Amino acid sequence: MSEIFSEEKARTAAWFRQLRDEIAAAFEALEDSHATGPLSDAAPGRFEVTETTRASDDGSDAGGGLMSVMRGGRVFEKVGVNVSQVYGHLGEAAQKAMAARGVPGMEDDPRFWASGISLVAHMQNPHAPAVHMNTRMFWTPGAWWFGGGSDLNPCIEYDADTEHFHAQQEVHLAPHGADVYPRLKAWADEYFYIPHRHRARGVGGIFMDDRNTGDWEADFALTQDIGRAFLPAYLPLVEKRRAQDWSDADRETQLLHRGLYAEYNLVYDRGTKFGLATGHDANAVLMSLPPLAKWY
Repeated sequence: MSEIFSEEKARTAAWFRQLRDEIAAAFEALEDSHATGPLSDAAPGRFEVTETTRASDDGSDAGGGLMSVMRGGRVFEKVGVNVSQVYGHLGEAAQKAMAARGVPGMEDDPRFWASGISLVAHMQNPHAPAVHMNTRMFWTPGAWWFGGGSDLNPCIEYDADTEHFHAQQEVHLAPHGADVYPRLKAWADEYFYIPHRHRARGVGGIFMDDRNTGDWEADFALTQDIGRAFLPAYLPLVEKRRAQDWSDADRETQLLHRGLYAEYNLVYDRGTKFGLATGHDANAVLMSLPPLAKWY
């Protein structure tokens, strides 16, 4: 891959890996500290880490990443924290999609590089909210940009939890301008909406895409703060709800809400479509899907 922007690519990929390591360690510590509830006697969950690869058309090295998935823990029923660094040439369909979004130079030079972290957590306790977080950098010879965000997906909503999640994001984004959090919140409300259900998939969060102000350092710093906001926004909610009593009716509500989540990711999510279209490991791309779900 081209050496153009090599230092920035290396810094970005290293940051995503560092963030992955911090979150995975925090989640395993949460498993270790869980001492009450119906699964308190179970062994604490641990991440299974496997290397992933991206298949290129000509068989050349096209990058890959790490897929880290924990299944059947005390707190997490399934959680994945993946990082990737992929590169190569975009296929014709991906080129057209990028050109339609205004990415310059796609017709002349389809090379690309992308790195990111992707996280989705599905919980044992229906009162503990599911969550999604993703940040990424994308580069082509004609442009670069950052994207991503995080959003809370409770099946049983608590106003106090929603307020805490949003408040932490607002605090972490405040150094980047008073207008940034409101714009990214509104963007998340629009992006994580399910048109065929006429509803949002959760209680929102923050989201951005195609972030290129012309100041790479400033845009990278914003992307880092989106990542830094995640643990203080989310962990206190899990700690508060993980041992709360729940009923069969609560579990039914959880499974139906997961069906909603699966519909969104398979039909609308841009990252899922891109990962599958560019030949990345399908298991890593579809890590976001819940282990169990129901539909009416």
